[in-house]
Amino acid sequence: MECVVKWVDNMSFLAETGSGHVINMDGAPEAGGRNLAPRPMELLLAGTGGCTAFDVVLILKKGRQQIEGCEASIKAERASEDPKVFTRITFHFKVSGRGLKPEAVERAIHLSAEKYCSASIMLGKTATIEHTWEIVDTAA
Repeated sequence: MECVVKWVDNMSFLAETGSGHVINMDGAPEAGGRNLAPRPMELLLAGTGGCTAFDVVLILKKGRQQIEGCEASIKAERASEDPKVFTRITFHFKVSGRGLKPEAVERAIHLSAEKYCSASIMLGKTATIEHTWEIVDTAA
């Protein structure tokens, strides 16, 4: 996996991923940024949410669950001193579909958290991570 990050101006940066995609990043105004793009740490959190949601959807699909939606809301706290690592992260999943089995949803989230999501497992080295979930039955 590769990535090239280039400084654009002020505190704006442009990342080009190994797969050829471009991501803009910018700093907060108090740090010299212009607030034109997400902060790097926001992207780290968003990437972790994408990683774990990807796992949950894939596991539920493989388990033949009729999943129609998956939303992960993530809240994080950071250390007050440098390095300002994440110290606490809460994931709340809202999984929707027809007749989803609660045990299947719980298992998918657990497998992602404990085995598959490299990003959240890595962040778990500095942060306490909590997972909650709810099911929205679309058959009703």
